[in-house]
Amino acid sequence: MNSALGKVVSAVMVDENEDYYFVQPDRNGQTYRLPKDESPQILHIGGQVRGFVYENEDHQLQMTCQHIPTVQVDHYGFGTVVAVRRDLGVFVDIGLPNKDIVVSLDDLPELKHLWPQPGDKLMIALKVDDKDRIWGQLADDAIFNAIALAPSPRLQNHDTEAIVYRLKLNGTHVLTADYHLGFIHPSERDQEPRLGQRVRARVIGISSHNSLNLSLKPRAYQAIGEDAQMLMAMLEHDRNHRLPYTDKSSPAAIRAAFGISKGQFKRAVGHLLKAGLVKEEDGQLILLKQDAQ
Repeated sequence: MNSALGKVVSAVMVDENEDYYFVQPDRNGQTYRLPKDESPQILHIGGQVRGFVYENEDHQLQMTCQHIPTVQVDHYGFGTVVAVRRDLGVFVDIGLPNKDIVVSLDDLPELKHLWPQPGDKLMIALKVDDKDRIWGQLADDAIFNAIALAPSPRLQNHDTEAIVYRLKLNGTHVLTADYHLGFIHPSERDQEPRLGQRVRARVIGISSHNSLNLSLKPRAYQAIGEDAQMLMAMLEHDRNHRLPYTDKSSPAAIRAAFGISKGQFKRAVGHLLKAGLVKEEDGQLILLKQDAQ
């Protein structure tokens, strides 16, 4: 087994041609081709160089000094999914010029519609099997727990972007862009996100395990149409969070104030009332909650 693959190693130049230096990590080991335009200096026989070694897509052993990936053996980092093969797995770009890394179908969800798609992100390290093939190894819960930061209570009701890293029966586990762990209960999503998918979520709580409870569902007023959203925006920007209009106001007054019909206004107000976001009192529409659900 080639123990150097997938790592940054020091090597000695043993030969060259017009385009490549040929280097070996040790005198009796494997020989790697290093493109001359990637070498940090002109090499002579016996000269030392340090770089990342791998097998390229043409099954040639190669060293790179300019495209050293974060993802290595025992080193985790995010890569971008670039292709899917249902009989093999998904191919992940980790920054090498002529090699994408396969995450085996054995490590992916049983349901193929939950597999990552091109553009999705996976946190992986490299592993080398007994046939010297390099594979991507998905980060487990211990890795995510180790890199995660404790969330602040001030994140309540904030929007955040996150990447799905684990699919479980109890819900979806994510890592936010700020490196907070997050959890999405099945009741807080309309459909299950796929592994590696970027999602935009809303913080609805902080668990006792120092992770964020998240929702993929829109806030109440975001789910009830543009007219209701307009009323909410006007209420939120008013100093007293009140508007002198109700379903008793005249059609002309409503049209002048909001540019919509009285029927549209009544439907929008009805939705807001049902959602518990506003109330009507003394001829005014009053905002009940500024931090709407």
